[in-house]
Amino acid sequence: MREALGEHGVIFFRDQDLSPEQHIAFAEQWGDININRFFAAVEGHPKIAEVLKEPHQTRNIGSQWHTDHTYDQLPAMGSMLYAREVPHKGGDTLFANMYKAYDALSEGMKDLLGSMRAVHSSRHTFGRAAKRYQTGDNDLKERIGNPDAAMQDAVHPVVITHPISGRKSLYVNRSFTTHFDGWTPEESAPLLEFLYQHGAKPEFTGRFRWEKGSIAFWDNRATWHCALNDYNERRYMHRITLEGEALH
Repeated sequence: MREALGEHGVIFFRDQDLSPEQHIAFAEQWGDININRFFAAVEGHPKIAEVLKEPHQTRNIGSQWHTDHTYDQLPAMGSMLYAREVPHKGGDTLFANMYKAYDALSEGMKDLLGSMRAVHSSRHTFGRAAKRYQTGDNDLKERIGNPDAAMQDAVHPVVITHPISGRKSLYVNRSFTTHFDGWTPEESAPLLEFLYQHGAKPEFTGRFRWEKGSIAFWDNRATWHCALNDYNERRYMHRITLEGEALH
């Protein structure tokens, strides 16, 4: 299973019936659990974060391409998302393969990126400056909080060698990467935008249709993901995030 995760970046399980205790026990077979600072926790289970959208809410969590916790010095290895309630239609999750995105770059671009590092931050996404706290119509602030804890900044290679597969993977993302180390944000923006659009090309992506009892277990070092906001029913997921290691 570990080799499959490293090779494909995401693995799926259907028709699971797990208690919170069983979900935690499965996750702990892989490593230590990262306690999420910003998401509401499942009552009585602080190791499990809620990913929730109620019918009256208009915004969903994770609606742009990203990978989790890149703002941490030791970014998360993976995330396990377990579907407790899903809409009758919609609410799928898209995944993008960052191995394939890297492999498809020109040799010149690979040479350029190979020596570069990028700065990642939680401040603009979860902190007081986040749009959810600046506009009155953003209902995400009902589900994501603790903005004063958004103080994380980290620098990681733009291209990493995956610790399981040994393959090269592109490691920037729209939600948390702010600029290249040693570059200004203005200088960084055009190249970052190219990489964001490149990584989301259809040939690198797949789509997972959720059912109650489904689990998606993705490797944050090899994938991006994006949650589609195309439904108006309750969607309730339990997420566990696993601690990672320094990236090289």
